[in-house]
Amino acid sequence: MLKKTYIVALALILIAGCKKDPINVGPPNQYSSSTFPATVSDLQSVLVSCYANLRDQGIFGFHFLPKALSNSMHTINSEYGGDPGWNEMAANSLTAGNEYPSETWQALYTGIKNCNVTIYAANVLVKTNPAVDKQAINLILGQAYCLRGWYYMELECLFGAAYMQAGGANGDKMGVPLYTEIPQNLAATQVARSSVKDTWALVISDLKQAATLLKGQVWGSADAARATEWSAKGLLGKAYVYTEDWTDAKTTLIDVIQNSGKSLMPYNTYHDAFNGNNKFNSESLLELYIDQDSKGGYGIYSGAANSSTINGLIWAPRTFGGYNSPTSPFNGTEGNTQALGYPNSFVHDQNVVRFGYSIGSAYDLVNNPNYKPATGPAFYNPQVIMDPVYKAKALEVRAKQTADPRLYVNTLQPWIDSVKFDGTTWALVSKPDVYAFQQNHYGFSMRKYAPIDYNENTINSDKWDYYLLRLADVYLLYAEASIKAGDNAGGLEYLNKVKRRAYGLPVNTASAIDYKSLTDKTSAANPVSPDPVLGNNPLYYERWAELFNEGTWWFDVCRWKIGTSEAAYFGSAINATQPLSATFSESKSYVWPIPLSEVNTNSKIKQNPGY
Repeated sequence: MLKKTYIVALALILIAGCKKDPINVGPPNQYSSSTFPATVSDLQSVLVSCYANLRDQGIFGFHFLPKALSNSMHTINSEYGGDPGWNEMAANSLTAGNEYPSETWQALYTGIKNCNVTIYAANVLVKTNPAVDKQAINLILGQAYCLRGWYYMELECLFGAAYMQAGGANGDKMGVPLYTEIPQNLAATQVARSSVKDTWALVISDLKQAATLLKGQVWGSADAARATEWSAKGLLGKAYVYTEDWTDAKTTLIDVIQNSGKSLMPYNTYHDAFNGNNKFNSESLLELYIDQDSKGGYGIYSGAANSSTINGLIWAPRTFGGYNSPTSPFNGTEGNTQALGYPNSFVHDQNVVRFGYSIGSAYDLVNNPNYKPATGPAFYNPQVIMDPVYKAKALEVRAKQTADPRLYVNTLQPWIDSVKFDGTTWALVSKPDVYAFQQNHYGFSMRKYAPIDYNENTINSDKWDYYLLRLADVYLLYAEASIKAGDNAGGLEYLNKVKRRAYGLPVNTASAIDYKSLTDKTSAANPVSPDPVLGNNPLYYERWAELFNEGTWWFDVCRWKIGTSEAAYFGSAINATQPLSATFSESKSYVWPIPLSEVNTNSKIKQNPGY
């Protein structure tokens, strides 16, 4: 597994000079390609930077998912007043100076640079050491090409001027600058944007090379985080879907489904697969390993060698637990709560409804008949409780599955679900304080990728892995490719396979909850607030529900061009100080701006329209 051992080794290589007289010691943060790498082990330490960069704050280290995409997709609302960039994301009204696209651009290109360095170093090693193990070199190259393909795919989907369409439409529009080698001078860094067609061609080429170089390799448990042939082929199938090459998409994706050895997790495993349990499971195709081993500070922001990210700080739920001192007594009401982190974000109400929750949000708090006055108010002895009648209805929703069960994989319901506020003791989840005493809001908290059995304020690091690709995504991509290629029945069956797992049913057996057609009603047809787009579109709904808060929905919104309808459905993006209108510009919002830093330093770059 690419753990801290490799990361520390890389750091030592980069900072350790050779034992020479001080006058002959080179820059302490560089190494010479004439002497390094000299072995496969050396080359492994170069490769690790390709993986480690995924933890950059511009990708999976704090900003990309919880601040940028979660806001853009209206996954969350904010209990935080927000900074200007955050609020622009929430309103889908970006400016070219927004820090979040800039961070992501820089982080993705750093990942590409690291992959290019690995590829270059591998070629150097083969030339300088002809006896080196060529198969070991090929496996390292395969991983570098796979990750470079992923980095470029993310860049193109975020910053490319348009998605490719069937037959190559939009292929002549602006993609992103392509670097396949290490620039040797300043002039080599001045690169114009390649076309959309050429950008996707490189992504596809990289992933094909990766699949070939990694063919047949099975990593042991210590290396479970490494890319495989099936990682590359799964991403390749996604690239074909994103470019509307339905024939190649079907061929590639069914290969992954039938031959990778992967299978959908059973529901009970799936339910807890996003909170630190069930890592590298039967469904995982490419996974970012996170080691919860904090040594102080907050994850990647501390001075310690720590591989943990801290997205959970933002998504952390609130609980009634912990306020039991005489100076801060717990009175058992909303608005007197403790958070398991920063609690900046909670689930947008319209997501609760979209999952099919239909009994409304209003409930009363009533006196607790079991309250013990002599004991005093405490999280285990509340003075008030949720109205038992409403609670019974809410529990019936779960038992009878009248709402999509994935609601409870992704979210926590106040007064019903519990979290371990001190890592040991379970206490009920509360509404966010911004909704305290307001009965017209659901106030659900995030569960997926959030701390639920420890406190970020004391542990200071996350403990769950991030899925860069899992089999359910492949199933849904294959369903889409089948439908677009004219095989509606085959596509519908793969949508139903994913849905059956969500309901705890045998994946390959027809069931009563199956969609009967591609326009059948989904949970989003909820009469409380019917969704005119996802309500009768199982393909759209399943990708939204299954991959909720995993960072992929934004790409679906953009390639399907449903940004305006999404904004209309959600209506607003609330923060702690003001409601923000959920706006969307069809001529601008589907594409992030090229960062001003790139515009100011690359004389050949062109900005996206509207910025």
